Amino acid sequence: MEALLFLIPIALGLGLLGLVAFLWSLKAGQYDDLDGAAERILFEDENEEAPEEPKEK
Repeated sequence: MEALLFLIPIALGLGLLGLVAFLWSLKAGQYDDLDGAAERILFEDENEEAPEEPKEK
């Protein structure tokens, strides 16, 4: 029973810390473009240079 005196405040503190981290990520714009990364993988970058072929000696 005495362990609950330590575990309950620790659990509440960790839950509050998780809530603060989530709210901070919302404010920082982490969830603004959810579809962009999923679609970006399907297209090749036009600015990316082709790898050089090894020269034969």
